[in-house]
Amino acid sequence: MTARATAIADRVETFVREVVIPYERDPRIAVHGHGPPDELVQELRDKAREAGVLTPHILADGSHLTQRETAIVLIRSGLSPLGPLACNTMAPDEGNMYLLGKVGSPEMKERFLAPMVAGRARSAFFMTEPAAEGGAGSDPSMMQTTCVQDGNHWVINGRKAFITGADGAKVGIVMARPEGGEGASMFLVDLPDPAIRIERVLDTIDSAMPGGHAVIQIDNLRVPADQMLGNSGEGFKYAQIRLSPARLSHCMRWLGCCIRANEIATAYACQRTAFGKLLVDHEGVGFMLAENLIDLKQCELMIDWCAGVLDTGALGTAESSMAKVAVSEALMRIADRCVQIMGGTGVSGDTIVEQVFREVRAFRIYDGPTEVHKWSLAKKVKRDFLTAGQH
Repeated sequence: MTARATAIADRVETFVREVVIPYERDPRIAVHGHGPPDELVQELRDKAREAGVLTPHILADGSHLTQRETAIVLIRSGLSPLGPLACNTMAPDEGNMYLLGKVGSPEMKERFLAPMVAGRARSAFFMTEPAAEGGAGSDPSMMQTTCVQDGNHWVINGRKAFITGADGAKVGIVMARPEGGEGASMFLVDLPDPAIRIERVLDTIDSAMPGGHAVIQIDNLRVPADQMLGNSGEGFKYAQIRLSPARLSHCMRWLGCCIRANEIATAYACQRTAFGKLLVDHEGVGFMLAENLIDLKQCELMIDWCAGVLDTGALGTAESSMAKVAVSEALMRIADRCVQIMGGTGVSGDTIVEQVFREVRAFRIYDGPTEVHKWSLAKKVKRDFLTAGQH
């Protein structure tokens, strides 16, 4: 690992442990059901800016750390559920910044990307649609939101669902299908916009993301043609650029949270006495902690392996699917064991362990459920077999 990444990661960890973790008890979080309020997010980001750890994965010249470097930084930021918000490494902003950095024009980067990198603007990615209406979910080709060119503008209509952070976002990336055309297109928009209406913010199992997850109605949204990201019909190609790194950065952040949850469960087991000895000395508890160590290390190595593939310039579609499945399932096991080790305390709000359990459960669905990734990998197995001519 490079010296620069190690130095950044160390600063991030110090900041999260010393400054961010005390905020986990902030009463503003307890009364806000759809993620921490923006007032708190900006307060934390001001402190991160002062500490020199705001958006630490993007360097002063606008270049990014490599994916392997990013991994150790984002894992450290995830040591608290509030850490990625404070350091500006949270989804969907982190993935949106990556995409704009790769595909955006100089004008787009100045207008939309710069405020995001500075931690002054949150963003939302408008792709998923209501399942009850047959819209796009795990299968983006089912997209029903349309865009029609009208002079030097495009007019967009449709409904979106589970749009993370839409409430309070200042930048939106909207995906729509050109009427009568192929593929999909992406548009950058300023938010809020009266043509993009939040119908409701869903009550969900997770609670770490500001703005929650919203159902959106888009009625005759007019977007200047120069705010289309890239070319018409190439939206799915651009989504692929974002997809693998975004999957992997989810793994990084939630690994950080599970490292912390395991620290808390370990401290509990090494201090709590039952049936005449410390919990850790009971085989059932000690073995769970041992299994956590194994799963944590496997997650770390899987992330590093996939990051290395992405650093070669490959899309890493299959590799990121494997990493996402392996890591999300392992983190679920870890979080569940931490709750079990701590008993009643584990399901209470006295520590972050119960929140980590909830967040990781949702992570098994973010960026594609486990079953969709396995299905995709199975298709690759068959395709590779037939291509090799092994009949």
